[in-house]
Amino acid sequence: MAGAPQRREDQPLRTVLHPKTADAVKRHLGLETVGEVLEYFPRRYLPRGELTRFSDLVLGQEVSIISRILSVSTRRLHTRRGAIAEVTVTDQLAPAENDASKGQGNFAPRLDGLAGVGLPVPDAEPIGDTMTLSFFNAWTASKDLAVGDHVMFSGKVNEYRGQLTLTNPHYAVLEDPAPGDASGDADVATAPLPVYPATAKFTTDRIASVVGRVLDTIDLALLEDPVPDDLRTEHHLMSLPDALEAVHRPRDEDEPHQAMRYFRYREALVLQTLLARRSAVLDAQKTRAFPPRDAGLRERFDQTLPFRLTDGQRRVGDEIADDIALEKPMNRLLQGDVGSGKTLVALRAMLQVADVGGQSAMLAPTEVLASQHYRSVLKTLGPIAEEVGVVVLTSSMTAGAKRQALLDIASGGAGIVIGTHALLGDDVAFAELGLVVVDEQHRFGVRQRHSLTAKDGGPVHRLVMTATPIPRSVAMTVFGDLAVSVLNEMPAGRQDVSTHVVSLAEHPTWETRLWERAREEIDAGHQVFVVVPTIGEDAPEPGLTEGDGGQETQLQSVEGMVRKLSGLPVLSGIRLGSVHGRMDGADKADVMNRMAAGSVDLLVATTVIEVGVDVPNASLMIIMDADRLGISTLHQLRGRIGRGELEGVCLLVTGQDHDGPSMPRLKAVASTRDGFELSTLDLEQRREGDILGDNQSGRRSTLKNLSVLRHVKTIEQARDDAWRLVDREPDLSGHPSLLRAVQDAGEQSTTEYLYRG
Repeated sequence: MAGAPQRREDQPLRTVLHPKTADAVKRHLGLETVGEVLEYFPRRYLPRGELTRFSDLVLGQEVSIISRILSVSTRRLHTRRGAIAEVTVTDQLAPAENDASKGQGNFAPRLDGLAGVGLPVPDAEPIGDTMTLSFFNAWTASKDLAVGDHVMFSGKVNEYRGQLTLTNPHYAVLEDPAPGDASGDADVATAPLPVYPATAKFTTDRIASVVGRVLDTIDLALLEDPVPDDLRTEHHLMSLPDALEAVHRPRDEDEPHQAMRYFRYREALVLQTLLARRSAVLDAQKTRAFPPRDAGLRERFDQTLPFRLTDGQRRVGDEIADDIALEKPMNRLLQGDVGSGKTLVALRAMLQVADVGGQSAMLAPTEVLASQHYRSVLKTLGPIAEEVGVVVLTSSMTAGAKRQALLDIASGGAGIVIGTHALLGDDVAFAELGLVVVDEQHRFGVRQRHSLTAKDGGPVHRLVMTATPIPRSVAMTVFGDLAVSVLNEMPAGRQDVSTHVVSLAEHPTWETRLWERAREEIDAGHQVFVVVPTIGEDAPEPGLTEGDGGQETQLQSVEGMVRKLSGLPVLSGIRLGSVHGRMDGADKADVMNRMAAGSVDLLVATTVIEVGVDVPNASLMIIMDADRLGISTLHQLRGRIGRGELEGVCLLVTGQDHDGPSMPRLKAVASTRDGFELSTLDLEQRREGDILGDNQSGRRSTLKNLSVLRHVKTIEQARDDAWRLVDREPDLSGHPSLLRAVQDAGEQSTTEYLYRG
């Protein structure tokens, strides 16, 4: 609002810090305002006085450790002028005071300080592990550091002569309480020590100093608190000022936990209020209703099905049918595991729309998937297809075919339109668009999903589908303004797929057996997929995960695998094909059509076949370098086999041995076909950033303090509170601070994923 006074949290750091300090904070941490500094939370806390175990250190890791100094010495450098200070530290307590006279120098008196902060002092326990730290600023280090000092060191773990060490680490001497001190400073001596996400040039103690100065300068009571007082009282939450003090300057171990209860709830409340307001706007809109029609296309289609719909397909179908029968726009997420029959459910809804003269558009992310859907819909509808009018629109179509498709769409002759991004073009005009179905919704941008509207630009019914099952907590957070339907059972006839991990590191000769196994399937009249992570040596397939452990390895490629398999005697005479993401759309479609028709025996492919490929005769899938692919991708790929009458076998081939870093992930995929269980594990490993579009935006994860897996109860409570607030007061006029926070969140590009109406 023009002329509105500046909020305290938006105050530039230069108004409360020395300009040089403020500039350093911006340069090293990217923080420019008072609010950004106050919201820069510690990532962990070290018990003050408790030493850090050296056995926990990892080479190359940036660390902050607390140690006791055993000795300080200086020596001159031989190769250049100057001196080096060598400081030997320990991660163990010293012998008890009654043994301290045995050569411990001035280290013994400091033991009273350890006892004073409640740490156990062992009887005659020897000094444990030690580490020698080197300081090239010898005079300064030898002056600041003394034997017995309790010091926090920050730096990068490196190696010298086979021993872990820190070279020129930053240090901060920590105070011990004086023996017998009965003053109120005991709380300070036992207070946990915050450790902030730091850089080599802006260390955690410098950050703590900056935060402390901001806390002491700003009147925290003047900061805007989005959490209404009645909700804070109801849930026994700290106030914002108390939470900020507790998270940055805790007096005991419990205070940071209590502070984070407030911050997590606040974040959940703002997010859920944003979703609730969005949903309220959608609820107020109107669109055309498409009620079911007796003896119509959908009813006739159901009567021709050669199988019985599952209970889940009927239940979800009824939910969708009820939605599109109303003038309120449907906004529903349909999630189901691979092969659960989502497309059939969507097709029945499209027939209901066609029954009343409306059109439906199914948006697919790739030409391969669009073509697959087109063939599948034609086959499934049978003679009804001509009556409905089914067309496909892709970028690779000939000019004549595209022109005819556009005419059919504009005239209303096409009741079901299936296409790729080509459907979003300005030259596409629908006569009576009523339903938009978005398949594999995560592959489309927000604006792309919203660009299809009714002829008058108004809203239409929307069904977004995903074959990557989402835990309920994620659906509640990410898709909070959509109704959610779940297909959690498989149709009759889906065959079992057994999955096995093949370690070539432990069994190199098994590679020969892989291709013998492929030949056996082909000789039995079946087909085989071989999936590799890259197209060529210089072109990895998009979505490839980074190598574990940072090791560079030569990955299998489509080009290399085709050359290799073409030269193997065991595969002599087979019909070999290949497909990857760099191929022309028409060429990809041609290869997949030939695979579906059975004229390709073995197809070498990248993850381009991850979704939508339906080859019922495929019985074996060999995934090379499976450790380089994520859980969801592996699960989706496995879903390409076992789709007909044949049982499937999926082999996850890796160069790692039994204790390799990716083995737990591969074994998890091999142990279950439950997509919901795997998606939870996948989320635990990838964290929320990927789910919320963080990778695409290049920003931090939208969820800063919340975990959609660990904080389900907090999200549920905030959701209930938010919907109650919005229902009572849609404009939030009585809660201006919450309204401002919601508006700020809505303006952030990282929350674009919320707008899926």
